[in-house]
Amino acid sequence: MSEADLKDELPGEAEETATVEVPESESLDEDNRLKPEFVRNVKEALDDEDSDRVYDLVEPLHPADIADLFELVDERERLTLARSIRDLMGSEVIAEMNDWVRETLMEALPADVVADIAGDLDTDDAVAMLEDLDEADQQAVLAEMEPEDRAAIETALAFPEESAGRMMSRDHVAVPDTMTVGDLIDYLREHPDLPTEFWEVFCVDPMHRPVGTCALSWILRCPRNIPLYDVMARDQTLIPAEMDQEEVALRFQKYALISAAVVDTSGRLIGQITVDDIVHIISEEAGEDALLLSGAGDGDINEPILLTVRARLTWLVVNLGTAMIASSVVGLFQGAIARFALLAVLMPIVSGMGGNAGTQTLAVVVRAIATNQLTDSNTVRMIWREFRIALANGTALGALIGVGTALLFQNPLLGAVIASAMVINNLVAGLAGILVPVTLERFNVDPAVSSAVFVTTATDTMGFFTFLGLAVLTGLA
Repeated sequence: MSEADLKDELPGEAEETATVEVPESESLDEDNRLKPEFVRNVKEALDDEDSDRVYDLVEPLHPADIADLFELVDERERLTLARSIRDLMGSEVIAEMNDWVRETLMEALPADVVADIAGDLDTDDAVAMLEDLDEADQQAVLAEMEPEDRAAIETALAFPEESAGRMMSRDHVAVPDTMTVGDLIDYLREHPDLPTEFWEVFCVDPMHRPVGTCALSWILRCPRNIPLYDVMARDQTLIPAEMDQEEVALRFQKYALISAAVVDTSGRLIGQITVDDIVHIISEEAGEDALLLSGAGDGDINEPILLTVRARLTWLVVNLGTAMIASSVVGLFQGAIARFALLAVLMPIVSGMGGNAGTQTLAVVVRAIATNQLTDSNTVRMIWREFRIALANGTALGALIGVGTALLFQNPLLGAVIASAMVINNLVAGLAGILVPVTLERFNVDPAVSSAVFVTTATDTMGFFTFLGLAVLTGLA
């Protein structure tokens, strides 16, 4: 398949074809996911090079379902699918695509075709599509775009990654606060080039700085002669363009925003962010933190295998190093273990339970940091809270394992030793689970990335050391 073929076919006018309507119930299951048999039919049509059949199958789908279909077919079939569905491969489909799938597809298409697609997208979606391309491909696409679109995208790309400036839309309505309600209604009706969808109008001063907002519901219900200055809401949440997208999402969540103005360093209005963008950010950030805690990289099943291996192997090597530290502690007590072999049987219980307890605390603390629940104002209270929780859990688990060990092996001293070690290691786990991420946060290191390594090292090392050390001190070994 040549670039010329792709250019002719994607995007473009659909060839006249006798389409066969496919009922939605035949393509989607009860959970609104594409059925395996539907995907299989599409793949069979692709294998048979039956483009008309592919088009007929895909045509009834919603753009979001078409984007899902690209994830479900094999990577080698995606370009063929794009070529087969022709005009269905529009900007709405591109906007809904998985990042890795979209990047692979865009890199394979000619620059002028990608430029046409980007020109049909909202600025924020176009930026999301182009920012993943290589620098050379990115510049080639920008060179093919209309000057106005290119300028908007280049301005957005100048902002840091994952910032409000990258994700904002420049399509907004801003009017002088000296207008009346009637003037505004006439203005909205007489300018067809305004955004087709918006929830509020931003009122600006002569320096184009936002001074208030007017919800559409207010505008429709107010008399025409009322000045906007008298009805606009002056209390508004302004988003600096440099603000991280995670902080933007927290502000939307905290203040129950539908949209918010984005301002530059001079306080001038340059765009807006709407709640539909925030839904994606919240989902993305939540999944990202969970995956970082496990060291699994992006965790995207469409990510190239080599990148996934590199991301996971890095942390597995780090974990190997920490495991050697824990094993060296065990080595200090090999004589005691040789004299009393039951120690080798029981010591993994202490370290394992401590690791689980530390992971629980760590997950809670990382989430609290990410959602601004844990701040300088309540850190000490949080530490004291987790200490008490760890003490309660450690005492309960220690009593259970201590009594069970004493009865099973007819050795009360062994039961007392493992119970004491369990309590101590749970305290270590609770304190490490909160102190490690808080400390990393103080040094501007993402606690979701590296906390787990330090917490696991602490619980494994102290678990072995306390259990084996107490066994030696008490004369058990």
